Amino acid sequence: MTQITEEQVNTIAQLAELNVDTKSIQEYMQSCSDIADSLNEVDTENVEPMIRGIELENVFRDDIVTGDVNRDAMLSNTTSRAGCYVVPRTIDGGVE
Repeated sequence: MTQITEEQVNTIAQLAELNVDTKSIQEYMQSCSDIADSLNEVDTENVEPMIRGIELENVFRDDIVTGDVNRDAMLSNTTSRAGCYVVPRTIDGGVE
């Protein structure tokens, strides 16, 4: 039987961003131990190790230069200052 410790339960809870009270620790330790035991029963002898469950492939297009951008045309529908793109601040919540 796999024994999961209180420290391991706290680590799992922290990684999952869960609040676990001290009264529930023993229950979670038993649940996690049961899960680990059921995983240990799975026959993995002919299974190759892998990084992820599905294969991924690059779906991005090639980065091809298509010409210069007309700055005046790009800024014509904005309230830009000094010919620059102005976007809201992401930290303070808005443009001053």
